[in-house]
Amino acid sequence: MTETGVSDNFKGLILAMGSSAFIGSSFILKKKGLKRAAARGTRAGVGGYTYLLEPLWWAGMVTMIIGEIANFVAYIYAPAVLVTPLGALSIIVSAVLSHFLLKERLPKMGVLGCVSCIVGSIVIVIHAPQEQTPSSVQEIWDLATQPAFLFYVMATVSVVLALIVHFEPRYGQTNMLVYLGICSLVGSLTVVSIKAIGIAIKLTLDGISQIAYPQTWFFLTVATICVITQLNYLNRALDTFNATIVSPVYYVMFTTLTIIASAIMFKDWSGQDVSSIASEICGFITVLTGTIILHMTREQEESNMQKTSTWFIGEDLMKGVENEHLIRIHDSDYLER
Repeated sequence: MTETGVSDNFKGLILAMGSSAFIGSSFILKKKGLKRAAARGTRAGVGGYTYLLEPLWWAGMVTMIIGEIANFVAYIYAPAVLVTPLGALSIIVSAVLSHFLLKERLPKMGVLGCVSCIVGSIVIVIHAPQEQTPSSVQEIWDLATQPAFLFYVMATVSVVLALIVHFEPRYGQTNMLVYLGICSLVGSLTVVSIKAIGIAIKLTLDGISQIAYPQTWFFLTVATICVITQLNYLNRALDTFNATIVSPVYYVMFTTLTIIASAIMFKDWSGQDVSSIASEICGFITVLTGTIILHMTREQEESNMQKTSTWFIGEDLMKGVENEHLIRIHDSDYLER
């Protein structure tokens, strides 16, 4: 365990936590901005664009961009097995701020979900492996062309093509695992490509230019194609299925496959003992469990709100029918007279 390794992991940890804080806060700022905009004009949900004039909404967008940049830089310094699971902390930040600023009640199960995410994240941080940063893009290319990772890439591309060509036309509208499978598999390649690009940028800023290497542009091309594909099918999943179900399933699949891809390519677990790897896996499962609990809590709250509003609407309709019936009776009495 070198001093540089500890320093890099610590930098990655701080950046990942900062990223989660910014992204979690951005949801609250954007939602408050949308509420203010809705009070002055047409809601965004029905096609309105009043929110574009709301400073709070733009503050949320800027905050989210800062968070994403911090997350991108975190992958340069720390392994994916440390950075990716910490993304769940943004859900905690969002849930806690919603409770205090938006007056959206956080149930006891929601608190349990937050605690699970925190405990799992601490376990992962304690047992996270120390990553040795490659000294050139050529070294990253050697890692990317090793037989184990090439096998993973070939298997991933084959499964993605099968999902797109065969399964998506038949089951895409009825089974969300088709869209999410494509997003998650492609997303795992996105992360390792972006990590390679980030390391190339870092080395270039340190005075060791990586621009002339064709591998740098290859990784950039792969990352661009993967990001576009990932966003395309994620939007299809969100448009077709309930977001409260899509989000946790996508998080579990994406995080799992990203850790597997990074572990194969960058050998994140190389040199670690069995107990440390087992502890990281347990911490990861704990984070996933907390994430699922949080999303299930949200889904239940939304369902209860819908039932309450339906009950009130139903009651008002019944009163309307009763009043109409009484009016007709009185009218008929009047006519008889």
